[in-house]
Amino acid sequence: MFTLNPIPSSPVAFSKSTHQHYPIKRIQIPHNFTHSPFFLNKSTPLSSELCNFNKIHGFPLGKIQALTAKTSHLENILENPYRKPGSHVPKAAASSEPNPGAESVEAAEAKSKAKTLQLALVFGFWYFQNIVFNIYNKKALNVFSFPWLLASFQLFAGSVWMLVLWSLKLQPCPKITKPFIIALLGPALFHTIGHISACVSFSKVAVSFTHVIKSSEPVFSVVFSSFLGDTYPLKVWLSILPIVLGCSLAAVTEVSFNPQGLWGALISNVGFVLRNIYSKKSLQNFKEVNGLNLYGCISIISLFYLFPVAVVVEGSQWVQGYHNAIQTVGKASTFYLWVLLSGIFYHLYNQSSYEALDEISPLTFSVGNTMKRVVVIVSTVLVFRNPVRPLNALGSGIAILGTFLYSQATAKKKSSDGEKKS
Repeated sequence: MFTLNPIPSSPVAFSKSTHQHYPIKRIQIPHNFTHSPFFLNKSTPLSSELCNFNKIHGFPLGKIQALTAKTSHLENILENPYRKPGSHVPKAAASSEPNPGAESVEAAEAKSKAKTLQLALVFGFWYFQNIVFNIYNKKALNVFSFPWLLASFQLFAGSVWMLVLWSLKLQPCPKITKPFIIALLGPALFHTIGHISACVSFSKVAVSFTHVIKSSEPVFSVVFSSFLGDTYPLKVWLSILPIVLGCSLAAVTEVSFNPQGLWGALISNVGFVLRNIYSKKSLQNFKEVNGLNLYGCISIISLFYLFPVAVVVEGSQWVQGYHNAIQTVGKASTFYLWVLLSGIFYHLYNQSSYEALDEISPLTFSVGNTMKRVVVIVSTVLVFRNPVRPLNALGSGIAILGTFLYSQATAKKKSSDGEKKS
């Protein structure tokens, strides 16, 4: 009778047979071997496992390879008797198990691609709507040079658009209270000044020149904010120098230069900067109102500000100007289409800018806004074929580069201020 030695034995290395080319059919047991080893005895459970081992695992060499594998497995049990049954997992089974790390990496990559696609769509719609507005706004002003009426219609189109969204519950309607309306009066007034001044500038000079001058808005933002107590690092002040230099060079070399067009663009910068500054102070208690609803309410109040003044300034000339515009265009429907598109896309591109600001960081928004001016300037130059001098192009490029540097410097200032507060 055989006994097992509880002392762990040294590992046994099975040498590879040099006669593998001879087929091995079965194990020949001598007839004089009266007692079969216990691991080949059919009465033992282990022998039944060995008989079925080849069927289960499919060893190509038959029972010899099965016996070798089972003997090795028996030695592992003897070396580590406290190992839990089933703890040995074949490599094939282990490799088939899902890898949480790989799945998380794939999910992160898919999420990143989706975010990039969403960002591209947001910027694409924003740029497209801005280009369409500038083109058809300029076309309408070329034949109907009444910017006060056209600016009023654009605010009217935006107001109707928001009322439709609220009535159909496509956009949650904000809670209108007396304090909220009072808080909106200041921002709406400055928004009206900025909008009508830009329209006056568009009617007097090329669209590209107006946008180059409007790229100097950061200069006014830094100056007015400094007067109100804000402090800026040296990098921010240095970044506005190329803006001033570029705008000056572009103004001096502009072919379609007009003093009213220049002053209109500058006053527009002042109006929009004061709107942003005043909004931060007057609307602090109404942060639950999202950007789109806020802009819609400002547009409605701005319409009430602007239209009565437009009637006083140029109302007596509208009828004669309308007939002249129809005669110039040839078809009334074409003129109506230009005016309608300018009004709709004026609101849409502002709506897209607010939605983009909700989706992306302020730094990305600033960079995108800078590149938007580049796209609009190039598009309008190509459409209207405005002559551009080399020095004018150089000045425009320097001004836009300064705007980009300003956005980088202010973003670092905001991040440092946030770290100090935290």
